[in-house]
Amino acid sequence: MSKLKITTSSGNIFADLGFDAAEAELLRLRSALMIELGQHIASMNLTQTETAHLLKTTQARVSRLVRGRFTDFSLDSLVTLAQRAGLH
Repeated sequence: MSKLKITTSSGNIFADLGFDAAEAELLRLRSALMIELGQHIASMNLTQTETAHLLKTTQARVSRLVRGRFTDFSLDSLVTLAQRAGLH
């Protein structure tokens, strides 16, 4: 029977995966903002087309956003979309 090794998290999964500190923090911020934005979009009960119009983007980008494709979005673009969605 093998023993499992349990490692305590640092609080940032990206740092735990070996990204350098700056990149890990950027990835953490992007993923956190994407989650918050996705939850806010879901709470508005709009179609993806209506959401795209509100956010001044395309339906395809809204689709990638709500599916969590955070590598498709820079931190700056997520901040802009969050502001357009009414988040502060």
